[in-house]
Amino acid sequence: MANSKSTIESKMKRIQKLYTDEVKSKLLEEFGYKNIMQVPKIEKINVNVGMGESLNNKNAIEAMQGDLTLITGQKPVVTRAKISIANFNLREGMRVGLRVTLRSKRMWDFWDRLVNLSLPRIRDFRGLSRKSFDGNGNYNLGITEHIIFPEIDYGKVDKIRGFQITIVTSAKNDQEGLRLLQLLGMPFVEVNNG
Repeated sequence: MANSKSTIESKMKRIQKLYTDEVKSKLLEEFGYKNIMQVPKIEKINVNVGMGESLNNKNAIEAMQGDLTLITGQKPVVTRAKISIANFNLREGMRVGLRVTLRSKRMWDFWDRLVNLSLPRIRDFRGLSRKSFDGNGNYNLGITEHIIFPEIDYGKVDKIRGFQITIVTSAKNDQEGLRLLQLLGMPFVEVNNG
């Protein structure tokens, strides 16, 4: 048990070390910041799952809650409807999704598994779009199959579900956010300039 814990800690330290030792200095040089505190960093990662099917399937929330706990290492919060919509048989207060906010060690661990293990497992993966930034340096990524994460046992999954990942950075614009994520290993689609 102690050996596996030290392996997990070394993975987290590896990504944090990469950011501290290499990424910060490259960003400082490329963008000409006057202060090291201006260098962008990842502040948090949000994972959101919309569970509209929970209106018909009462066990859907619990099933995905277990899977999301395995994926993120943190128990998700159940989100509830804020308004009633009669056409969808939705009433205010009904359970409609799950949300997890990751910071510090769990965030770096999730980042490492997402970039190095899960994204390469996507069928016909050629890289992520550069157009999913929000104008403030934050990146949104949609995952269509949660089974790309190695923690999920495909035989125990009741239904394949998708979710959204939002990477919140302290970057001032999309160019800084893109460069930060590139240096941290995010596999973006290559741009041909020729």
